[in-house]
Amino acid sequence: QIFNQHNAEAPNLEPAFHRMAQMEPNLDHDLSWFLLPSYWAKMIVALISFLCFANSYDGDFVFDDSEAIINNKDLRAETPLGDLWYHDFWGSKLSSNTSHKSYRPLTVLTFRINYLFAGGFYPVGFHVINIILHCTISVLMVDVFSILLGGLQFSNKGRRLNLAPKSSLLAALLFAVHPVHTECVAGIVGRADLLCALFFLLSFLGYCKAFKENKEGHTFSVFWVLVSVVLGAIAMLCKEQGITILGLNAVFDALVINKINLLELIRKLLYKDKSLENAGLLRKGLLFRIALLMCGGAGILYIRWRIMGTGPPAFTEVDNPASFADSLFVRAINYNYYYSLNAWLLLCPWWLCFDWSMGCIPLIKSVSDWRIIALAALWFCLIGLICQALCSEDSHKRRILTLGLGFLIIPFLPASNLFFRVGFVVAERVIYLPSIGYCILFTYGFSLLSKQAKKKKILAVAVLGILLINVVRCALRSSQWRSEEQLFRSALSVCPLNAKVHYNVGKNLADKGNQSAAIKYYREAVRLNPKYVHAMNNLGNILKERNELHEAEELLSLAVQIQPDFAAAWMNLGIVQNSLRRFEEAEQSYWTAIKHRKKYPDCYYNLGRLYADLNRHIDALNAWRNATVLKPEHSLAWNNMIILLDNTGNLAQAEAVGREALELIPNDHSLMFSLANVLGKSQKYKESEALFLKAIKANPNAASYHGNLAVLYHRWGNLDLAKKHYEVSLKLDPMAPGTKENYSLLRRKLEQLQKKGG
Repeated sequence: QIFNQHNAEAPNLEPAFHRMAQMEPNLDHDLSWFLLPSYWAKMIVALISFLCFANSYDGDFVFDDSEAIINNKDLRAETPLGDLWYHDFWGSKLSSNTSHKSYRPLTVLTFRINYLFAGGFYPVGFHVINIILHCTISVLMVDVFSILLGGLQFSNKGRRLNLAPKSSLLAALLFAVHPVHTECVAGIVGRADLLCALFFLLSFLGYCKAFKENKEGHTFSVFWVLVSVVLGAIAMLCKEQGITILGLNAVFDALVINKINLLELIRKLLYKDKSLENAGLLRKGLLFRIALLMCGGAGILYIRWRIMGTGPPAFTEVDNPASFADSLFVRAINYNYYYSLNAWLLLCPWWLCFDWSMGCIPLIKSVSDWRIIALAALWFCLIGLICQALCSEDSHKRRILTLGLGFLIIPFLPASNLFFRVGFVVAERVIYLPSIGYCILFTYGFSLLSKQAKKKKILAVAVLGILLINVVRCALRSSQWRSEEQLFRSALSVCPLNAKVHYNVGKNLADKGNQSAAIKYYREAVRLNPKYVHAMNNLGNILKERNELHEAEELLSLAVQIQPDFAAAWMNLGIVQNSLRRFEEAEQSYWTAIKHRKKYPDCYYNLGRLYADLNRHIDALNAWRNATVLKPEHSLAWNNMIILLDNTGNLAQAEAVGREALELIPNDHSLMFSLANVLGKSQKYKESEALFLKAIKANPNAASYHGNLAVLYHRWGNLDLAKKHYEVSLKLDPMAPGTKENYSLLRRKLEQLQKKGG
């Protein structure tokens, strides 16, 4: 039922209460919405927020999850916990030049706990925690919005009163079902934003608790102010935006607790009015609390600066092209256009994309660009709201609009490019906290419309329709985040000019073995961004595998010309040059790759193959040994060492290397096979047989395993078993080299034995 009664009250309100401010007009008075008990409101918000994102629970690791989770060594038990405090979000050392300086150790710690409890990289547990976090945050929003929209008041028993139960429920529902939150909830790396938001809200609620009158009669509690600062620090250790809660707490204190009129205060400051004390600025405790918040914030930022180091993160032009523009005008106009796009995503979250960089949003370079209209619309709305927030005679309106704008703008500041360059153009995840401000403004606007509307039920039904559409959109978008294929393909219609979108679609296809389709998307990525070295590298790799060596060489040469320190491209170029039998150039390319990436086991492996082709056996063994030192589980390098030593007659050394390799990788059937061959030649038939059988058990369809075991039995004189395994080998591979001849020899020998026996 929808209630419009003017005398509707919040359920279970106690009549006597301690006033933190004079009574103001109730936002719920004319709001055409549901009036529910607090526990019912929270249950409904939790249920609906769960329904929005429940279908993401069994999704895969997608997009950034690979780097932040699967490839992040900080999640593994062998990495000391202390290292988390000196590494960035992606597991790199903060002191490294390649670090993004994203310092979120508490978020990484939760990933590590997920990994340990799951016993490996199983995404379900990670997704379930994200969904639970969003539901918890949405429930907390009921309390937060009740304070922001209804004010902070306590009963004489110390209970906080909800003076805006209907509007706080509406705002919390708007937050819970906003589709722009899908990236944070359905994408596992969005855990950073969720944890940050959780402690952000707890910090705010803790600060509000500071004004609950205690038994000694003190008007505020220093303890709870300090708790708020600590919770703000924890929020920042989950994601950088968390620090902004300290500024918002100060704004809340000034506007709600001390009821300062900002316009009046500005006037008095400009004219040096001696009645500043009457304006509330010097009211008891305000300056002290703000000083505590400022000192706490400064201390937190200083500690983070000391840990992070002074160097800024290194981003490239494709990450944020506007920030690299020479013209201040171009930078300013594009930053403002990005702000308007973020605002549009809040207003109309229909076109969503996992990545908005790489040409998705072309730069505005002149005022004749029609997109200037978006900037004008944004600032027209913002200036109008700011004027109302400052100049309205209605103190209630001033307070709500200022708080709405504060929660919209202040948490967005770290992503605004105003203080430092960020590594993205638009990112849906950074709007998670600013959407609180949007929900406040939407709810207040709805209350104003309800006050003016004659048919309030129609207005309420329209808002219900918006909520329902958002629920459906969340569910659809969550399903797209379940797999990389769906996620990447969903972006093609939103950002067809984004080279990274085409690159990721191509990479996904290549991983599935569809090279022809992958080539098409990689070519399009290179066409859209002729300096896209990663697309060139991957395309060159595929062309190399298809034996289109000359085009592969052209692409890889161009990639290293554009980015001379691109180690992977140098290695791949070396492989192509080796295939073209240009050995000196290949060797030089390999060493250049190693120069730019000191710990590069795959490159040492390929260098060893080059030396083996050139019969430089000692150099080959040294290169492969380097590969195994850097990566002890490098099976191919171990195998090649065993085979080379075997082929050159160094059976004792080959056996020693084989045993060493199997100690490190005990379940590798290819190593068992190689060592079994060596042992067979050394006439250690029993041990060789055991290894062959173990290798066959692990990989029963390998024709060579059966064929070589048959040779062993043939030498050993166990002719029946030799015959059996020759036949299995030929059945698996009729063209197996040497097996047919050996089988023919065995059959002749068996025939001769039968004749002798006859």
